[in-house]
Amino acid sequence: MEKQRTVFFVSDRTGITAEALGRSLMSQFDGAGFRQVTLPFIASVDKADAAVARINATGIEDGVRPVVFSTIVDDTMRVIIHRSEALCLDFFDAFIGPLERELGMKSSHTAGRAHASASDAAYINRIEAVNFALANDDGITTRNYPKADVVLVGVSRSGKTPTCLYLALQFGIFAANYPLTEDDLQRGRLPEVLLPFREKLYGLTIEPARLQQIRHQRRPDSRYASSDQVRYEVERAENIFRAAGVPHMNTTHPSIEEIASTILHQTGIKRRF
Repeated sequence: MEKQRTVFFVSDRTGITAEALGRSLMSQFDGAGFRQVTLPFIASVDKADAAVARINATGIEDGVRPVVFSTIVDDTMRVIIHRSEALCLDFFDAFIGPLERELGMKSSHTAGRAHASASDAAYINRIEAVNFALANDDGITTRNYPKADVVLVGVSRSGKTPTCLYLALQFGIFAANYPLTEDDLQRGRLPEVLLPFREKLYGLTIEPARLQQIRHQRRPDSRYASSDQVRYEVERAENIFRAAGVPHMNTTHPSIEEIASTILHQTGIKRRF
């Protein structure tokens, strides 16, 4: 049996960038087992030395050398991290040098610059968008729909809420969502309350087998999670989308990131940051 490797995401800030880039690369290796550890705020020699000690100890314990994804900017700390007994993949080393040569100028080597570059206005917009998604979740109210950039529609547990929150947090999109009820499905048409916002609607659907799994975890052995019920709801919802000309996508296999990007691409909604 192949030994599980530990993957370290090392950063002088939050580690979010290292995680995003590293996980994207690791996702290309199906079947390989990885344990993920994030070491953020490595901003001093002492912390860098402690990180190396932890990485090396983990390699000894695992019996296989770890993989390190690093976004540390400071040259001193970067040199220390590279002394670890691991495969060190340094994103700044890989990209900053070629960019400096291409642009004919030196980079600032400023830690946290990617996050600091966001303006106060963008930060405020992100918070407002998240609050909007929470306040307009699951059809709580429709009075704020005129302000929405998009209104996600679909049956219960098709991915509407997490997609709305991701759109808000990552792109500043004002996203609401509306669940198709039993009455809506029986009528076989869009609810009257959604008609004024027809151009803002985007449908989410899902394979019945996957929907049944999700619902079974929430309400085991219930009608809500029965195979007949989920098949009925998915079929009726898709018929409504097609009849009303509502663009829609299947959320069974794509990640939240892929779902959100597809929505923006197909609708033409402009991200705010």
